[in-house]
Amino acid sequence: VQLQASGGGLVQAGGSLRLSCAVSGSIGSINSVGWSRQAPGKQRELVAAIIGGSTTNYVESVKDRFTISIDNANNKVYLQMISLKPEDTAVYYCGADGFYDPYSALDLDFRSWGQGTLVTVSS
Repeated sequence: VQLQASGGGLVQAGGSLRLSCAVSGSIGSINSVGWSRQAPGKQRELVAAIIGGSTTNYVESVKDRFTISIDNANNKVYLQMISLKPEDTAVYYCGADGFYDPYSALDLDFRSWGQGTLVTVSS
């Protein structure tokens, strides 16, 4: 699976952004997709995932602000982000083909990752 993320940029605190991830092949054949982020000096953190095409999970810090969704017709994964905070500043990566990882906040990691897209939230 190949993934290509886009949509990052500079936004003021309180603003919104939508990240897109183009997935090669059919999303319908992939068990799960998700988004992680890595802030400067910090470990990568999985923040949102869709499992089985419909079940969504989020880490607590982004609940009610981030929404992950799938466009099956166009093989894309989106991450809609609202009420952005400076602490959301990070490089965001999309992933696919999940497996159980008890060390992840969502008990999930992915075998395939795309290149990142930078999100910068100014205060």
